[in-house]
Amino acid sequence: MALEKVADSLVAPVALTDEHENPTPVQQAEYDEKMTKRLIRKIDRHVMPPLVILYLLSFLDRTNIGNARLSHLEEDLNLKGLDYNVALAILYPFYVAAEIPSNLMMKLTRPSLWLPSTMLAWAVCCTLMGLVHNYAGLLAARAALGFAEGGLFPGINFYITMWYQRHECGLRMSVFFSMATAAGAFGGLLARGISEMDGVAGKGGWAWIFILEGIATFVVALWALWAFVDYPDTAKFITESERTEIYRRLEHDRGSLADEFDVKYVKQAFKDWKIYVHCLNFFCTFTSVYSFSLFLPTIIKDLGYTDNKAQLMTVPPYVVACFLCLSAGYASDKVRTRGVIMIGFYLVAIIGLVMLDASHNAHVKYAGTFFFAAGVYPNVPQCMAWNGNNVGGSTKRSVALALQAMAGNLGGILASFIYLKSDSPQFTKGHSILIGLLTLGATTCTLMTTYYRRENARRDAKHKAIAQYSLDEKASEREKGDSATFFRFTV
Repeated sequence: MALEKVADSLVAPVALTDEHENPTPVQQAEYDEKMTKRLIRKIDRHVMPPLVILYLLSFLDRTNIGNARLSHLEEDLNLKGLDYNVALAILYPFYVAAEIPSNLMMKLTRPSLWLPSTMLAWAVCCTLMGLVHNYAGLLAARAALGFAEGGLFPGINFYITMWYQRHECGLRMSVFFSMATAAGAFGGLLARGISEMDGVAGKGGWAWIFILEGIATFVVALWALWAFVDYPDTAKFITESERTEIYRRLEHDRGSLADEFDVKYVKQAFKDWKIYVHCLNFFCTFTSVYSFSLFLPTIIKDLGYTDNKAQLMTVPPYVVACFLCLSAGYASDKVRTRGVIMIGFYLVAIIGLVMLDASHNAHVKYAGTFFFAAGVYPNVPQCMAWNGNNVGGSTKRSVALALQAMAGNLGGILASFIYLKSDSPQFTKGHSILIGLLTLGATTCTLMTTYYRRENARRDAKHKAIAQYSLDEKASEREKGDSATFFRFTV
């Protein structure tokens, strides 16, 4: 039943907020609830599948090194000490460097060209990782992979906001990010099978993991060049009347804020303190996600299981996390609340880490991985949606989401060194660091929820109701973004 509700909500029109409950009679006559539902279903059918598949392969190609480690990567490349951790970490500075330029390029060009092209590039890089013969080659390939992949995550989040109303974005972001959990589950199964090719053509099983998954990504990228659609103003699958309705809905939801590119909107993003708080929140969350995805195979193996069994045992925690990721997206859009839901999931993740740290029982520790995954994965799309919901103007929003993604992926550098071989098998230091980060994340959510509630109340008391603003009055504040008097925050 829960899955049916999630599926239904993908096509269900989102109820309008209080200030938007009285559309004009002309709007009601043109698009009633049934027609709106049909339009959203059509958008979902054309927009979401390429996003889901691109991110699945992106996360798989970025984190499959954790599975490759169990297929003798370190032994074959003669990695010593912290060499493996450095190989993990080197991806993220290059990943981060690409994010803001990539989002601006996507704003200035076409998503249907830009994002599939980056996919072609990272597919080549992933394949080349399977051809390296030494540590230096692995570092170079990982750095190139990070630079090629960097634009996808913030690009997809921004792209979704250009099609859907604010309280339709959370579920859509959860749908595409749930592919990170699918990548973890699928990656474990795939790595288990591919590892049997150890020795074929003189290459280790780890090399074939990179080569075959890279080739698969390249083939899908060619398909994505055809399947990806642009923004509503040029997308060919919608009619002119549907195009008009999409923009009416977005304007109705966001209040006629500026949509054009201008450097001043970029500056607005860099000067907005709220964005940096969301960046800190995302850093805490994504550091935990990367720690989980990169080291789960190692953690499970160190519980006493064989390499092959450990590969398979990584799958169930991801399945649970995927279900909860979708459920959280559905619930948060339904109740129009993000912060409180995120706090709840942080607490679940902390419980899981305490189980991993405090217990020496393998079964209890394995159960802790379920709580850990269930708590951190749902918060990634919620954190992105929360920031995107509360930034007015598309250019400022594109920069804000890129900044947030940068902060999160900087967490990948820290995550690469959280679980060290010298701390095995208990990993007390790593678990404790993540407990601290998740506690900080829950604290920032509490602070921002309080601030947004008070600021909405202040604007309600000081200014007239949003429904009372004329189009001319809204137009006069179109360049103010979320500082416009008619803008209200998602709490």
